[in-house]
Amino acid sequence: MTLNSIGLDTEKTKVLAKDLNHLLANFQIYYQNLRGIHWNIKGKRFFDLHVKFEELYTDANIKVDEIAERILTLGETPLHTFEDYSSRAQVPVGKNISQDERAVKLIVDSLTELLKIERVILEKSDDANDEGTNSMMSDFITEQEKTVWMMKAWLGEPI
Repeated sequence: MTLNSIGLDTEKTKVLAKDLNHLLANFQIYYQNLRGIHWNIKGKRFFDLHVKFEELYTDANIKVDEIAERILTLGETPLHTFEDYSSRAQVPVGKNISQDERAVKLIVDSLTELLKIERVILEKSDDANDEGTNSMMSDFITEQEKTVWMMKAWLGEPI
């Protein structure tokens, strides 16, 4: 086993970086979706949702940067083109969504996909003894689970 400068197995970090790039691609699509629904939301709930969507896309933008920097910390290169993102993403693409319930459902569907990816990374980072990635995934999961709960409550749906 070869260790890198931060004491992690280089073979395991390559796998983690690949998975993090997959997460990065999905987060970029999620971010773009949030921007789109922020810009295009209409109706009586406009003022509340416009602000909420901005809060979510600002947070997603920060997370995109954190994911890319973690990939770099592991010694790999983050994806950085829309072609890379769109060819790898599982998060649904929301186009021309202006209706409140459709927008919130898009967020729930997107976060559901992100959570699946993050749980896989969490398991692998634990196996690799990679506390940095592990901590990041734990924090993301905790925040996103709460957001899903809140969005489902807003929709009047069970978790």
